[in-house]
Amino acid sequence: MSPVSDASTASDATFRPVRGRVVPLVMGTLAVIICALVALGMGTIGTWGPGDQLALAGLGAMIAAFLFRYASIRAVPTSNGLVVRNLMLTRTLVWDEIMEVRFPDGDPWVSLELDDTDVIAVMAIQRVDAERGRAEAQRLADLVRGHQQRT
Repeated sequence: MSPVSDASTASDATFRPVRGRVVPLVMGTLAVIICALVALGMGTIGTWGPGDQLALAGLGAMIAAFLFRYASIRAVPTSNGLVVRNLMLTRTLVWDEIMEVRFPDGDPWVSLELDDTDVIAVMAIQRVDAERGRAEAQRLADLVRGHQQRT
């Protein structure tokens, strides 16, 4: 591969948090393990029945599902725009819709100002990732600027 294609690939890479991905994966796994062990132990103690055990195991599974969804947040640049997958919603934006990329001090993640005055969070680029988060915000701003200059 030539250096030009390597740079293009790097700039178009998917945005993902680091700490915001590792911590939920570990905690989700622990939730399943702990709830399963406690549910198994409940069968030998007192008046806990199979329904109680299933409820606790189900609670562990629901906690894990929520945390695994959090771990799957990302922003995927495409030739047409940016697909932003946050915790609850996934939204596809055309490059021309994005007016500004913001990452002011104190904000937990990047936000995009859109041409319809709406603001959308990009949870995939997080302040907790420190210098990497700032570099990723700059990379997104450069991508937006580059695509807007082409049109």
